[in-house]
Amino acid sequence: MAEIQPFPGILYRVPEEDLPRVLAPPYDVIPPAYQEELYARDPRNIVRVILNRRPGDDAYREAGETFRRWREEGLLAADPEPALYVLEQAFAAEGRALRRFGLLARFRAEDPEKRLILPHEHTRAAAKEDRFKLLLATRANFSPIFLMFPDKESRFGALVAGVIARPPALRYTDDGGVGHRLWRVTDAATVGGFRSILGGQKAYIADGHHRYATALRYRDAHGKDGAWTLGYFTPLGVPGLVVLPYHRILAEGPSLDEARSKLGRHFDLAPVPGVAAAAAAVAASERPHAFALAQPGAGALVAESKPGTEGLLSADTPPSLRALDTYFLHRGVLGPLLGVSEAAVSYVHSLAEAEEAVDREKCRLAVLLRGTPVSQIVDVAEARESMPAKSTFFHPKLPSALVIHPLVE
Repeated sequence: MAEIQPFPGILYRVPEEDLPRVLAPPYDVIPPAYQEELYARDPRNIVRVILNRRPGDDAYREAGETFRRWREEGLLAADPEPALYVLEQAFAAEGRALRRFGLLARFRAEDPEKRLILPHEHTRAAAKEDRFKLLLATRANFSPIFLMFPDKESRFGALVAGVIARPPALRYTDDGGVGHRLWRVTDAATVGGFRSILGGQKAYIADGHHRYATALRYRDAHGKDGAWTLGYFTPLGVPGLVVLPYHRILAEGPSLDEARSKLGRHFDLAPVPGVAAAAAAVAASERPHAFALAQPGAGALVAESKPGTEGLLSADTPPSLRALDTYFLHRGVLGPLLGVSEAAVSYVHSLAEAEEAVDREKCRLAVLLRGTPVSQIVDVAEARESMPAKSTFFHPKLPSALVIHPLVE
C-alpha cells in the first residue's frame, strides 16, 4: 500500500570525518542556542538551509539560494543512479545497546482518508506554513518522514541483512553519540524486494506530521507527481524502535504537599528523593496510568492510578485515548485536580532538562512521564484519533541532509 521508488539522492561530497560538521538534527529539535552552535561550527552546515536565522521570508530566500549554490559548487551532488538507502543507527537507550535499521525511499503521500498512511497527531498551521515555504524555496526534502509498518514475518530484516553484509557507503557519529552507517541499494532484485514488502502494508507516521501535511499541500498545488516525498520506513515490534517520554514543566500549580491532598483519593502516592528516582519509579510502574511530580527543594511524589481512576475522564472518551498517560494527565489531572492551565505547560524530552528545571528552580513543578508504547500509537492512528501535543519522542532522531530528496518536477 505504501508506494515507494528509488531516487538519485543528493549527498554531501565531503570526507567522512567532516560529516558531523555539516549535518544536523531535524529542524524542530534544534533550540536557538544549538542553532547558533551549528552556524558557528561550519559554514557548510545544513542548518543554514533547514533553519535559517534571517528574519521573515528572507530566511527562505537565503535557504534556497544557499542550497542551489552548494549544488552548483559540487558540495552537494546527486548520486549517478537512483537508489534506495538502508540506514543503521547504533545507540544506547534505557541501559541497552541497540541498533535500528530503516529504509530511505521516495514514497507517494496519500490522503489520510485512504487509510494507507495513518497519522496520529494534530498539525499546527504555523509549522505547516514554515515547511511549505522552505519546500517552495528549495524544491527538496532534507528530513525524511518517519514511518512504521508491520513486518511479522521479518522479511524486511532478511533483506537488510543481505544489504549490510557489504561495506557501507559512509559512516559517522552525531553529537549525541549515535553511530550512523548508510548503504546504497541499486540492484533490481533487492529494490523489488523492498517495494514488494512495503507495497503490501499500511504505514503509520511516527515523526514528521507537518512535513507530511506539507507534501499533500504541495501535491494539491502541483499535481499528482508532487505527492512524491522522502520517507524512512522501519518495522514495528523491533527492539530498536524506541519512544522516550516527553516530560512536562509547569510554571504554576500547587505545592507537593497540596498536590498530595488533591491526588490521594485517586492515586497511590509514594515520596521519592528527586527527579531521577521519580522517573525510574514511573518507568517501572505497571499501572494503567502513572506519573510523578517534582518540586524544587521538596523532593518528588510518584502517583500510580487506583482502580476506578478512569472515571476522571468523560465516559465518551475513545478507548485509544483513554489508555494514554498524556491524555489522562492533561484531561483528567492537570486542570481538574491540580488547577494548572495549559498555558502554564512547557515540554522537555530529556531527563537532564527536567532535572535542570527543578535544580535551578526554573519551574513550580516538573511532571515525569513514561514513554508512550508503540502499540498505543498504532491504536490511536487506527481509531482516527489524535494524541495530545508532545506525546511521543522517537529516539534517535533522523539526521537532516544525510540523503536529500529532490522533488519530482
